[in-house]
Order: sequence, then structure tokens, then C-alpha cells
Amino acid sequence: MPVMISTASGDQTYSGLWRARLGCALRTVLACTIVGCITLYGPEPLRLLLSYPAFSYVTTILIVSEATLGDALRGFWHVIYATVQVLIPSALSLWLIGPARFTKELAAVGVALTTFMVALPESTPLLCKRLAFGQTVIVYVGTVAKGAQTGRAFMHPIHVASSTALGALASILAMLFPFPRLAYCEVRRACRLYAENASKRLSLIVEALSAQDTTAAQELLCQEKCLSKTGLELLRSVKDNLGGMAWERPQIKFLTPDWKNFGEKLQAMEIPMRGMEIALSVCPDFPIGMIDEEFKQALQSSKAQIGLKLEHAKCLLPFDATMAPEGKVETSEKPIWITKTTIFENLPALFLLYCMEFLKDDSPNAPNLESTPKLNSEESKERRGSFQRALSNLIIRPPSSHNFVFAFKCSISLGLAVLFGLIYNKENGYWSGLTIAISFVTGRQATFTVANARAQGTAMGSIYGILCLFLFQRFLDMRFLPLLPWIIFTSFLIHSRTYGQAGAFSAAIGALLILGRKDYGPPTEFAIARVTEATIGLICFIAVELLSNPSRAATLAETELLKSMKLFGDCVENIILCPQQKNASASSRVLREKQYQLKCHVKEFEKFIAEAEMEPNFWFVPFNGGCYRKLLGSFSTVVNLLHFVAYKIEFVSEASERLGGDLEELLKQVNNDLELFKKAVVYSMRRLEEASTTTTLQESKKELQTENLSNDVEIGKSTSETEFRHLDEDTENMLQHLEEVVDKIYSCEGTEKLKRQICLCLTGLGFCIHSLEREAKDIEKDFKEVIKWENPSSTKHKVLCKLCRKK
Repeated sequence: MPVMISTASGDQTYSGLWRARLGCALRTVLACTIVGCITLYGPEPLRLLLSYPAFSYVTTILIVSEATLGDALRGFWHVIYATVQVLIPSALSLWLIGPARFTKELAAVGVALTTFMVALPESTPLLCKRLAFGQTVIVYVGTVAKGAQTGRAFMHPIHVASSTALGALASILAMLFPFPRLAYCEVRRACRLYAENASKRLSLIVEALSAQDTTAAQELLCQEKCLSKTGLELLRSVKDNLGGMAWERPQIKFLTPDWKNFGEKLQAMEIPMRGMEIALSVCPDFPIGMIDEEFKQALQSSKAQIGLKLEHAKCLLPFDATMAPEGKVETSEKPIWITKTTIFENLPALFLLYCMEFLKDDSPNAPNLESTPKLNSEESKERRGSFQRALSNLIIRPPSSHNFVFAFKCSISLGLAVLFGLIYNKENGYWSGLTIAISFVTGRQATFTVANARAQGTAMGSIYGILCLFLFQRFLDMRFLPLLPWIIFTSFLIHSRTYGQAGAFSAAIGALLILGRKDYGPPTEFAIARVTEATIGLICFIAVELLSNPSRAATLAETELLKSMKLFGDCVENIILCPQQKNASASSRVLREKQYQLKCHVKEFEKFIAEAEMEPNFWFVPFNGGCYRKLLGSFSTVVNLLHFVAYKIEFVSEASERLGGDLEELLKQVNNDLELFKKAVVYSMRRLEEASTTTTLQESKKELQTENLSNDVEIGKSTSETEFRHLDEDTENMLQHLEEVVDKIYSCEGTEKLKRQICLCLTGLGFCIHSLEREAKDIEKDFKEVIKWENPSSTKHKVLCKLCRKK
């Protein structure tokens, strides 16, 4: 293993992460302590009002875990919204039917109907739905358990609402002591850490580019990739805390407003950083021939200017600030441009320089690589005031089919869980429904893994509570003390791969219900009854999940793979260099839309791979996670490269107009080569997609003959030219013609800087096309391996090999 760039800095990162997680754990302890003290030792009238302390703990765990003050305030609003949704219909139904006449079946129907109505609105936040589900279960099951002793119809729901409100208030208080944990501070800290992370990565990249041997360069690149993962986590932290900042806005009015743009600017910096990483990873040999002393000096100068921008980010100054932080020396303003004699063996190094230019100059023409109409609309919604967004949640928009399925699934699961839970044990029938009420998600999840984690967590927490009661049986008033280390442990358990959030929450709640309450009967009997009820609920949850989502994650991963291959071909098909000016913007827009669709499908592909790796195989062929991960890596690289391709063709189109049309004339032959490259890639992706769904070789031959006949008529090419054209030949021809174009550009009219910019852009485009060719080959090779793995004895793999282009 290579040594980290700085052991001290690595230790500092780990210690900072440990302190942050410990801080969250201690705040969780504080919130649960507040609930415990009030429900165990508070005044008698208050304890009578808070008759469901178990749900107070549940609310606290759901809200306060890794939350900020803004998240806690938002969670309190969710409690209010959920209570309004449950309180009115439940009180009305209790008043109409009467608590004494409530049966198990009526309770199950009431839970199912209320759950469906709560889950149906798409605008309702998921946390709000979970809280409402839990309140619904407690109201109706408690009515059956207590019968006529429930009292007046509206008091029972008020008791549930009061217990929920206590958990929310305890969460807010925990976020205030000993000092407020503001989302703004978390974003600022994450931005500063990302700036430091990016600075270290940049130093590693520059050092690797100047390395004198391949081994040293690979070690430096390995270190950079490790730091890259940390950088992505920091950017994710910034994104996660943006929602909480809107709720803290009154508390931070005295601060300057420039911090709002830091997260977006840092997000925009990540794509060029990824581009440099891709460039270094494909460098064939070191040292690179074009790296001389003058080039190294210019490279260091450019790195220093980028580092100055990162220092501004650390100090929370605008990126375009003119004053350098104290102790920094002035850097050279000499730009890095390629010379007239471009060598395409050094394409990775030239593309790396292209990425550095965007990081250094922050040009207004730089691509906004993460911007799409959909993303911009989401960002504008996020920037609206918290109160306005809160009110918008009350507006019920027409539900989509996906949300209708989610509501139906939640309704049936909770209804069956409550029914069977009450049949088994009326007194403890809460836990069958509560176990799954707080675990629903709007999308797919690894059903068996989540259920197993919840079952294990429930058993672990219950056993821990029983052991602690046994040890403290002479000091029952101190039974709450052993909860504190357990809550800290489960707070760290959230980040484990085995248990995750589902298992950690269940483990924490399992111990809290035994050690944090009174008057529940013998603890051993209660623990056994609760574990049994939880198992009943999980069985109902698994059964409904399997019926509503019968497709395995492995099957869905293969479907997303086919969609991604199709979109990859569509993206390549829409690469048009120097289109007619009137069609330039439309062509670029189509390419960006296709690229965004591909990005979305690749994200879904990644989710299904993660789920398929965790789900049991049963009688199916084991999931080939390694090969799917290779395909995911190839498609992720394709998505990043297409960002640059979209911008490059836009820039070349604009530059062609500024050069008076000379550039378009020079690029005619390059366009011809590009068309051949596009046809080869599109054909390859189409053949892979079609062959994967073909059942017999005869059907494939017929389809192939029909398609080739139509291709012959339309484009005048022979079947062998279209079917077995080598991608590397097309790419090599295009690179040769691009090199000729670069040499001729300097004889055109125009400013020297513009001509150098065009040359650098064209070399970058050459690198992207060459890399897309390499990724297309890798995708075909890995996809064949997947088909062979899943169909070892069938003819599908033979069909695929015959239909796909030959190497």
C-alpha cells in the first residue's frame, strides 16, 4: 500500500470524523435522557399525558441521529404535520364507532385506510409519513388493547400526539446544548475540508504527471483516488445539509450571503478534477515526453493559481478575490497552452492541461457541467423559504403511479401486521406495526437484508436491556445509566455495512423500550413478546414487498444496463462537430439531455448493483458483482467524458464563427471520421442490446440480414464494412486529421489566444473520443462475460459473440 501524502493529515481526517460521530452520539444520548427524565421522573399529570414514552424515544431516534438544528426544526414541523393528518381522522372514527366497539379487524382496516391516505400525497416528506404511520398504529392498536378504558375519543389521540411532540422538543434541545449544531457550520466545515482535499489531490496529480517512472506515478494516482472518495463524501455532506440551512435562516442573517455559492462552485470543480484523474489513469508510460523544465514551471505556476482559489474557499472568500491570503506569493500569469507541434501520443497530458485551465481561469465560457433544466428547478425549490416550502407540503398534488403503489404497499403491510399482531398478543400488538412503520422508503431497498438487520437489532437491544436489568435489579432507579453507552454504540453502528441505519435504530429502540419505561410487566416476557411481534411485522413487510416488487434487483440491474447501453449509443449519435449555426444550440441541447438521462440511469444501475449484492441468491445464478462493477465504472467514465464532449463541440462551433468559417472547412475530414466512429459505436451498442434478448441464432441472423440490407440501401456501405469496422481504426484516422487541423489553425486569422484555445479544445476532444472508444470496447467485453456467466450452457452467449463485431 502506498503511503498517504501526509500521515498527520490522514490522522487528522479520521480523528475529525470520529469526533463528529461522537458528537452526534452524545446529542442522541442527551435527547433520550431528556425524554427518559420527563417520562420516568416528571410530575404525575405530565406523565399521564405522556402515556406512550416508547414513541417519544422512536421520534427522538428518527429526528436527532446525525441531525443539525435546521433538521431538528424541520423534524418538529414534520411532527406537527403528521399529527394533523392522524389526529383528525382517528378522533372522528373513534367518536363514530366508539372505543368499546373497536375490534381487531376494525383496527386493521382503520390503520390501512389512514396509512393509504397519508402515504398517497407525493409532496409529504418521508419522515412525516413514517411518524404518521407510527401514530396511526398506536392510536388504533391502543384502542383495541384498552377497549372501554380508552376514555373520550379525542383524548387518546392527544396522548399519542403529546408523546410525539416530546420527542421532537427533546431533539431540538439536544441540538442547542452545549452549543447549536448549525447546518450552516457543517456546510462551511465541509467546504473548507473539500478545499483542502482538492488541494492535496491537485498536488498529487501534478506530481504524478511529472513522475519519472510508472511505479511512482501509479502510487501517486492511488493516493489521489483515495482522497477523491473523501472529496465525494464531503460534497455529499454539503448537499445533505443544504435543506437544513433554510430552517436556520433567521439565525444566520448577520453572515455574508456569499457562502451560498460555495457549495455550487465546489461541485463545479469536481468534474475537472475527475477529468484529470481519468487522464492520468490512461497514461501509458512515464515520464511523459512533452514534460520539460519549462513545462514543469508553467505547470507549477498554474497549480499555484488554482491553489490560491482553494485558499480563498478555505477562508470563505469569493473565488475571484484579488487579495491573496497572508503568506502567499504572487503566481505567474503565463497560461499553459499547447505548442504548434502537437503530439497525440501525449493526449492524456494535454487533456489534463485542458481541465486545469478551467480550474485556473474560471472562464465564463467554462461548462456548467452539472446543470440541467431539471436540476436547476430542484435547486430553485431548495432555495425557497422554509415556511413557503412547508406550506407547499400541504398542497396535495395528483399522485403518480409510483406513489400510488407505495401507498398501497404501506397500507397492506401495516394492516396485515396490525391484524396478525393483535391476534397473537393484544397487549403487545403495537410492535408488529411499529417495527415496519418507521422503515418504509419510497424507492426499492434490499428487503431481506433490511428485515434481517431489523430483526437482529431488535434481538440485540432487547437482550442488552434484560441483562442490564438483571445487573441493576437492586438499583432500578439507575437503570437508565447503562442506556447511555448503548446509544453511543448504536450511533456508530449506523455506519456499519452489516446493520446500517435499520439495524442500529432497532437496536437502540429495543434497549430503550426495556430500560427507559416502567410498568410493562416482567422484562423477559415483554422482550420475547416484542421480538415475536417484530417478526410478525417483518414477515408481512417481506411478503408485501415481494408481491409489489417481484423483480429481483439482479434482473433490474441487467435492465438498467441495457438502457444505459442504448443511451450511450444515442449520446454518441448526437455528437455533431461544427453543425450549421442555426442547429448548433438544438444539437447541443439534445446531447446534454441524452447525457443527463444516461447519468440518471447509471445512478439507478449503481443502486440496483448494491441491492443485488446484498440479496440472497436462493435458486438463482449468483450475481456477478465484480463484472457489473466494471461495467458501472465504464459507464461512470462515459458520463464524465460526455460532459466535456458537449462543451467542446459548443466551443468549437462558436470558434468556427469567430474564425470566419475557416475552422469548419478544416474539420470536414474530421467530421467524416467522426461519423464512422459514431456508426461503429452505435452499431456495437445496438447489437449488444438486441443479442442479449435474442433467443435463437436463426432469429438473430434474420434480424441482422434485414438490418444490413436496409443499411446497404441507406448508406451505400457493405455489410462487412458496417458490421466489423474496428473502432480503433476510425479513432486513429480522426486523431491524425485532428493533428493536421491543429497545425493549420495557426495560419488562420484570429487572435493568438483564441487559436491556442481551439487547439487545446480539439486535443481534448480527441482524448475524449479515444477514451469513449476504449470504454465501448470494455463495455462489450464485460457484457459478454455477464452473458456467459448467466447463460453458460445456452446459445445466447454464442449468438452474442457471432452478432457483435469481431476484434
